Amino acid sequence: MEELLMKRDVLRLLYGICLAIGLFVLALQTASADPAPKLALAKLYQRTENLKDYWVSEKLDGVRAYWDGKQLISRQGNPYHAPEWFTQGFPDQPLDGELWIRRSSFEQLVSTVRKDKPIDSEWKQVKYMVFDLPASNSNFTDRLTELHRLLDDPPNPHLQLIKQYRLTDQTELQDKLKNVIKQGGEGLMLHRGDALYRSGRTNDLLKVKAWQDTEAIVIAHLPGKGKYKGMLGAILVEMPDGKRFKIGTGFKDKDRKNPPAIGSQITYKYFGLTRKGIPRFASFMQIRKTY
Repeated sequence: MEELLMKRDVLRLLYGICLAIGLFVLALQTASADPAPKLALAKLYQRTENLKDYWVSEKLDGVRAYWDGKQLISRQGNPYHAPEWFTQGFPDQPLDGELWIRRSSFEQLVSTVRKDKPIDSEWKQVKYMVFDLPASNSNFTDRLTELHRLLDDPPNPHLQLIKQYRLTDQTELQDKLKNVIKQGGEGLMLHRGDALYRSGRTNDLLKVKAWQDTEAIVIAHLPGKGKYKGMLGAILVEMPDGKRFKIGTGFKDKDRKNPPAIGSQITYKYFGLTRKGIPRFASFMQIRKTY
């Protein structure tokens, strides 16, 4: 009996030690994690705003990156493991921008920046395109002047200021949008000139696109027919409001052979909504990734 009690006490002690170690490791992980930066997030342009109040730039198909003065961090607070030479000479003040390679190179970029051990030859193709100074107390027009002072003669060729310009009316905006899309771009961004930097969704920052895009959850795979027999034909997805619909276009052959997993979140583009609130002409873009 005494032997059983001793074994029980030893097991309790070992359990207590394991629990303490686990809590200690968790505390270390939590303490070492970088908090998510409080970034300004864009709303969709509705054509009701006075364009003369805004600066215009190209909407890059890159990944958002916050420079905290020491390292590049994702929207979720995860560090990008950029080589030391990539950030050589970056200013010690916070910057808001995107890591970018060139138009239509999103997948290549993601493959490069998600690696824990950076590959120099891959990062040599990447640029950090800056569009804001989040710690400044000035309005955007004045922040832009500050950015020019910082970056017109950049200390590093991988650090660049994205071009900002003015447009006067809808005709100019739509002409510029068509030209950007024709060259493989994604759209335009509008920055309100008199606005202070504010985190969260704001009308001070607007995205202008030929289509809209959003996310949905994959509910089911539907079999293909004809040339797609034996592969994916379409996916059934569910919107946040519970509505379901099919997406059968936008997939490459590799996507049809290895479709997005059921339960995964995908991004799709569409052109407005039907009377029932279902996206028109929905087309698959990519599996939604967080960084």
